[in-house]
Amino acid sequence: MEPTRTPAEGASGADAHTYRMPLPRLTLTPDVGHGPLDGAWWPRCDALELELPSLVGSLEPDLGAAIRVTVDPAEWPDHPHTVMAPGRVIAVDPAGPGSDAHVITLDCGTVGRWVLLVVPPEEPAGTAARLLAAAADPENPLTAARMLTLAETGRPVGANGEAE
Repeated sequence: MEPTRTPAEGASGADAHTYRMPLPRLTLTPDVGHGPLDGAWWPRCDALELELPSLVGSLEPDLGAAIRVTVDPAEWPDHPHTVMAPGRVIAVDPAGPGSDAHVITLDCGTVGRWVLLVVPPEEPAGTAARLLAAAADPENPLTAARMLTLAETGRPVGANGEAE
Protein backbone atom coordinates (compact mmCIF):
# COMPACT_ATOMS: atom_id res chain seq x y z
CA MET A 1 0.00 0.00 0.00
CA GLU A 2 1.46 3.36 -1.06
CA PRO A 3 1.47 6.12 1.54
CA THR A 4 -0.52 9.18 0.56
CA ARG A 5 0.84 12.65 0.93
CA THR A 6 -1.22 15.47 2.37
CA PRO A 7 -0.39 19.09 1.42
CA ALA A 8 1.14 19.64 4.86
CA GLU A 9 3.66 16.86 4.31
CA GLY A 10 6.50 18.18 2.18
CA ALA A 11 4.43 20.10 -0.33
CA SER A 12 6.59 22.33 -2.44
CA GLY A 13 5.56 25.70 -3.81
CA ALA A 14 4.77 24.03 -7.13
CA ASP A 15 2.38 21.63 -5.37
CA ALA A 16 0.60 24.32 -3.37
CA HIS A 17 -2.94 25.23 -4.32
CA THR A 18 -4.53 28.54 -3.55
CA TYR A 19 -8.28 28.85 -3.51
CA ARG A 20 -9.50 31.91 -5.33
CA MET A 21 -13.11 33.04 -5.41
CA PRO A 22 -14.56 32.77 -8.89
CA LEU A 23 -15.09 36.06 -10.66
CA PRO A 24 -18.60 37.37 -10.17
CA ARG A 25 -21.03 37.03 -13.02
CA LEU A 26 -21.49 40.75 -13.44
CA THR A 27 -22.20 43.29 -16.16
CA LEU A 28 -21.99 47.04 -15.69
CA THR A 29 -23.31 49.89 -17.79
CA PRO A 30 -20.39 51.59 -19.52
CA ASP A 31 -19.75 55.11 -18.21
CA VAL A 32 -22.90 56.67 -16.74
CA GLY A 33 -26.19 54.83 -17.01
CA HIS A 34 -29.38 56.52 -18.09
CA GLY A 35 -31.80 53.91 -16.81
CA PRO A 36 -32.84 52.72 -13.39
CA LEU A 37 -30.04 50.12 -13.31
CA ASP A 38 -26.26 50.23 -13.57
CA GLY A 39 -25.98 46.60 -14.60
CA ALA A 40 -26.74 43.13 -13.27
CA TRP A 41 -25.25 40.48 -11.03
CA TRP A 42 -25.94 36.74 -11.22
CA PRO A 43 -24.78 35.16 -7.94
CA ARG A 44 -24.03 31.46 -7.86
CA CYS A 45 -25.95 30.96 -4.61
CA ASP A 46 -28.07 32.94 -2.17
CA ALA A 47 -25.40 33.16 0.57
CA LEU A 48 -24.32 36.81 0.65
CA GLU A 49 -21.38 36.02 2.91
CA LEU A 50 -19.95 33.85 0.12
CA GLU A 51 -20.90 36.03 -2.84
CA LEU A 52 -20.31 39.64 -1.72
CA PRO A 53 -16.52 39.59 -1.31
CA SER A 54 -15.86 38.85 -4.99
CA LEU A 55 -18.62 41.22 -6.14
CA VAL A 56 -17.28 44.12 -4.09
CA GLY A 57 -13.68 43.26 -4.97
CA SER A 58 -14.47 43.43 -8.68
CA LEU A 59 -15.62 47.05 -8.23
CA GLU A 60 -12.13 47.86 -6.92
CA PRO A 61 -12.91 50.11 -3.96
CA ASP A 62 -9.97 51.48 -2.00
CA LEU A 63 -8.83 49.29 0.87
CA GLY A 64 -10.31 50.68 4.04
CA ALA A 65 -13.15 52.42 2.17
CA ALA A 66 -16.54 52.13 3.84
CA ILE A 67 -18.63 49.69 1.82
CA ARG A 68 -22.38 49.67 2.30
CA VAL A 69 -24.69 47.24 0.55
CA THR A 70 -28.48 47.45 0.54
CA VAL A 71 -30.44 44.32 -0.33
CA ASP A 72 -34.06 43.42 -0.98
CA PRO A 73 -35.22 41.84 2.32
CA ALA A 74 -37.71 39.61 0.48
CA GLU A 75 -34.91 38.18 -1.64
CA TRP A 76 -32.35 37.95 1.19
CA PRO A 77 -34.47 37.42 4.36
CA ASP A 78 -31.59 36.01 6.42
CA HIS A 79 -28.89 38.36 5.20
CA PRO A 80 -25.91 38.97 7.47
CA HIS A 81 -25.43 42.48 8.90
CA THR A 82 -21.75 42.44 8.00
CA VAL A 83 -19.62 40.38 5.64
CA MET A 84 -15.88 40.01 6.04
CA ALA A 85 -13.76 40.35 2.92
CA PRO A 86 -10.01 40.64 2.46
CA GLY A 87 -9.02 44.08 3.76
CA ARG A 88 -12.55 45.26 4.49
CA VAL A 89 -15.84 44.81 6.27
CA ILE A 90 -18.98 45.12 4.16
CA ALA A 91 -22.06 46.51 5.94
CA VAL A 92 -25.32 44.97 4.72
CA ASP A 93 -28.64 46.73 5.27
CA PRO A 94 -32.19 45.83 4.22
CA ALA A 95 -33.79 48.17 1.70
CA GLY A 96 -36.65 50.23 3.05
CA PRO A 97 -40.32 49.95 2.20
CA GLY A 98 -41.15 50.87 -1.37
CA SER A 99 -37.68 50.02 -2.67
CA ASP A 100 -37.20 48.11 -5.88
CA ALA A 101 -37.45 44.33 -5.69
CA HIS A 102 -34.62 42.17 -7.06
CA VAL A 103 -32.06 44.95 -6.65
CA ILE A 104 -28.81 45.27 -4.73
CA THR A 105 -27.23 48.68 -4.18
CA LEU A 106 -23.50 48.92 -3.55
CA ASP A 107 -22.08 52.16 -2.21
CA CYS A 108 -18.30 51.98 -2.42
CA GLY A 109 -17.43 55.44 -1.13
CA THR A 110 -15.44 57.57 -3.54
CA VAL A 111 -15.30 54.80 -6.17
CA GLY A 112 -19.02 54.92 -6.88
CA ARG A 113 -22.50 53.66 -6.31
CA TRP A 114 -24.14 50.91 -8.33
CA VAL A 115 -27.74 49.73 -8.49
CA LEU A 116 -27.79 46.20 -9.91
CA LEU A 117 -30.47 43.78 -10.98
CA VAL A 118 -30.01 40.53 -9.04
CA VAL A 119 -30.60 37.61 -11.41
CA PRO A 120 -31.78 34.65 -9.30
CA PRO A 121 -29.05 32.01 -8.91
CA GLU A 122 -31.31 29.28 -10.27
CA GLU A 123 -32.08 31.20 -13.49
CA PRO A 124 -31.16 29.22 -16.63
CA ALA A 125 -27.90 30.39 -18.22
CA GLY A 126 -29.51 31.64 -21.45
CA THR A 127 -32.09 33.74 -19.63
CA ALA A 128 -29.47 35.03 -17.20
CA ALA A 129 -27.20 36.06 -20.07
CA ARG A 130 -30.02 38.03 -21.70
CA LEU A 131 -30.86 39.75 -18.40
CA LEU A 132 -27.18 40.59 -17.75
CA ALA A 133 -26.87 42.15 -21.20
CA ALA A 134 -30.15 44.07 -21.04
CA ALA A 135 -29.46 45.49 -17.56
CA ALA A 136 -26.07 46.81 -18.70
CA ASP A 137 -27.59 48.57 -21.73
CA PRO A 138 -27.52 52.33 -20.94
CA GLU A 139 -30.69 52.80 -23.02
CA ASN A 140 -32.72 50.24 -21.05
CA PRO A 141 -35.44 52.06 -19.05
CA LEU A 142 -36.89 48.94 -17.39
CA THR A 143 -36.83 48.26 -13.68
CA ALA A 144 -35.42 45.03 -12.31
CA ALA A 145 -38.88 43.69 -11.47
CA ARG A 146 -40.18 44.40 -14.99
CA MET A 147 -37.17 42.74 -16.60
CA LEU A 148 -37.61 39.59 -14.50
CA THR A 149 -41.34 39.52 -15.23
CA LEU A 150 -40.66 39.65 -18.96
CA ALA A 151 -38.01 36.94 -18.61
CA GLU A 152 -40.42 34.69 -16.67
CA THR A 153 -42.91 34.88 -19.51
CA GLY A 154 -40.17 33.90 -21.95
CA ARG A 155 -40.20 37.26 -23.72
CA PRO A 156 -36.79 38.77 -24.49
CA VAL A 157 -36.21 42.30 -23.30
CA GLY A 158 -34.98 44.95 -25.73
CA ALA A 159 -33.37 48.32 -25.09
CA ASN A 160 -36.57 50.11 -26.10
CA GLY A 161 -38.21 48.83 -22.93
CA GLU A 162 -40.65 46.47 -24.59
CA ALA A 163 -40.48 42.83 -25.40
CA GLU A 164 -38.87 42.34 -28.79
